[in-house]
Amino acid sequence: MKIPFSPPDISEIEIEEVIDTLKSGWITTGPKTKLFEKKIAEYCNTSKSVCLNSATAAMEMTLRLLGVGEGDEVITSAYTYSASASVIHHVGAKIVLVDNAKDSFHMDYDQLEKAITEKTKVIIPVDIAGVMCDYEKIFEIVNRKQHLFSPSNELQKAISRVIVLADAAHSFGATYKGKKSGEVADFTCFSFHAVKNLTTAEGGAVTWRDIPGIDNEEIYKQFMLFSLHGQSKDALAKTKLGAWEYDIVYPGYKCNMTDIMASLGLAQFQRYPEILEKRKEIIEKYDRALQDYNVDVLKHYGSSFSSSGHLYLVRLIGKDENYRNKVIERMAENGIATNVHYKPLPMHTAYKNLGFSIKDYPNAYKMYENEITLPLHTCLTDEQVEYVIQTFKEIIEIDKEKAVSL
Repeated sequence: MKIPFSPPDISEIEIEEVIDTLKSGWITTGPKTKLFEKKIAEYCNTSKSVCLNSATAAMEMTLRLLGVGEGDEVITSAYTYSASASVIHHVGAKIVLVDNAKDSFHMDYDQLEKAITEKTKVIIPVDIAGVMCDYEKIFEIVNRKQHLFSPSNELQKAISRVIVLADAAHSFGATYKGKKSGEVADFTCFSFHAVKNLTTAEGGAVTWRDIPGIDNEEIYKQFMLFSLHGQSKDALAKTKLGAWEYDIVYPGYKCNMTDIMASLGLAQFQRYPEILEKRKEIIEKYDRALQDYNVDVLKHYGSSFSSSGHLYLVRLIGKDENYRNKVIERMAENGIATNVHYKPLPMHTAYKNLGFSIKDYPNAYKMYENEITLPLHTCLTDEQVEYVIQTFKEIIEIDKEKAVSL
């Protein structure tokens, strides 16, 4: 049996929607992208959303919209993928990394508070595996530190404290204390990459909460300018009779979403409640099967939160990197692809070169050294889920007390 880690779940609905787009004669940013934006905003209970070509672009364009640049500091987690931090570097600001809380995949909120200075403009919390951060604590922190905040543009002035920009690449469809991911943070950036729950092959989106004194249409317009070379009209607007002329008002970037991508997303939206439910069913099967074994799993569901069920993170209690890597090899020998989420940023060359050392992030390292991610996707059959469970259990333990020799 061969079980891939995270293949895209594409049905005839997606195929027909893409064919419809190809036949329409309009394949770049157009009516389907605008419709997809509308549906995302409705789903997330926000006034507007913007679709771009990746979550990375969404985060970077948001930082640029907020006027973040040289001399500023932006805080994010040491335990994340590079995109959460690389966008900070792209805009010229200083990356400030915060360690995990002990035995947690989320950042340490006490350390977060200590990391805020007069130069801090933005915090990028990371919703790992589909589980949202504790935004109540984060907002308590930024409000306590409000006296340190010095705004440098009108948007910062309107918010008047450190801005919370959620890296919600994993959490589209998750909830926190009765609110959807997308309506909790000041700005929220989603990923629709091929491995995500809802995919547009590549792609991302930004949502934001209403800001007193700021016109949402103006924010939307600025995102459009940033994402399409600073051009005052997109291709769709220029199709109106006699409306060829445009202006370049800013030397912008090129990171718009296309209608081909949006058509995939629109089709996936039709199936998304079923997708989330199937992921929850698999997670519950894994949880039940592993509850008596010497592992610790990320909790996806609780009284005040519900995950999008993006990744199934398991820690092999008391084990090290070498043991974990051998488990991965043994799983692969049995046809099961697994992964690790994540190798902390200070362990990567790029971040070592920026002066970061994993010695300063002991909790992040402890989470990483024995973490293994099991397959979790909606193409899994019941038989395959059972095979993953049985194979994993056999590899990590002969019985409940004696570990198998690897």
